[in-house]
Amino acid sequence: MSRTDDSPRTDGGTVSDFDAVANEQVGAADRRREWVEEHLLAPGRVLWSDWRARIAVTVLTGYLLMGTVAWVSAAEWGPTIVPRPSPNQGPALVGAFRTLEFPLGTTFSGHSILSQVVHATPAMLKMIGAGAVFTVVVGATLGTVAGYKGGRVDDVVMTLVDVALTIPGLPLIIVLAGALTDSLQGNPYVIGVLLSINAWAGLSRAVRSQVLTLRGAEYVEASRVMGLGTGTVLRRDVLPNLMPYVTMNFVKQARAVIYGSVGLYFLGVLPYNAVNWGVMMNNANSQAGAVSSPAAFHWLAVPMVTVILLSLSLTLLAQSGDRLFNPRVRARHVSHTSDAPAGVNVDRDGTDRTDDEPPGADPEPDPARREEP
Repeated sequence: MSRTDDSPRTDGGTVSDFDAVANEQVGAADRRREWVEEHLLAPGRVLWSDWRARIAVTVLTGYLLMGTVAWVSAAEWGPTIVPRPSPNQGPALVGAFRTLEFPLGTTFSGHSILSQVVHATPAMLKMIGAGAVFTVVVGATLGTVAGYKGGRVDDVVMTLVDVALTIPGLPLIIVLAGALTDSLQGNPYVIGVLLSINAWAGLSRAVRSQVLTLRGAEYVEASRVMGLGTGTVLRRDVLPNLMPYVTMNFVKQARAVIYGSVGLYFLGVLPYNAVNWGVMMNNANSQAGAVSSPAAFHWLAVPMVTVILLSLSLTLLAQSGDRLFNPRVRARHVSHTSDAPAGVNVDRDGTDRTDDEPPGADPEPDPARREEP
């Protein structure tokens, strides 16, 4: 923090606020510390203060660990933590939670369901990431440029968006999946982009409408008057205000990729050459009649629960992210680190409380602020 010099001048006058100069300078280390506090620590505390975020982060961490275990087990240099699924790993149709050797049971052909779930996780995570990133990058970029530049650029981009919106997504995906069968096999990134082939259009139009409002803001006008380039203005003044909406759409599209991929794999539309949660459900229904057979129901239930937990964690993360982008809550958490005394916590609504006070309790009114009768 800087301190101004308000000492009297030698000519007998005092230094005005406009002439005051800080006698303490902020160094590069202080700037780095402030950046880490503002962009990493404060968002982390805001996110972790919400029970929904704690559940979501815990569940997502479990999926990342499963993906890591599958990657290490499949590598030639790594230890085999969970073996790859293969026929006759165990007896047929062992129920879930019956044995420690096969905790999630086995399939009709003796595959370990735990091995199938774990080794299907990396491809699913790649698919989700590719589809969500493609949608957000294309939609946000085109919407921002169209809304900020306006004129002919806006007309061309919005015409492209209208064309994409009029194309039915599911029939287009089925046609492309049939035409690109050789390219899709074993490539989860391409499948993720294919499932989001026209999802970017709706995001682009929504972002454009927000940029049309932001480009007339005073601070954006001031940046243009100062001669800053278009890229700088968009990066510093416009995009930060769009991040809450863009982040929510990232999570929304990730859930759409999960449901789309599992559904199309279950229906046999998408080609595959490795185990997949949708393929597991298809095999459970077609090979053992898991829908009506209690002995094989666990074969269908395990991948369904896996999909539901992943989708639920993303939903909880999106709901808790609303507080993350609330500038008032973030400002209180930033000031909490440097100003709040030990034993004082920040409540969900951003109010300070001591360790002895329960969360959500009304603070004790300050006697100094009581109004006289």
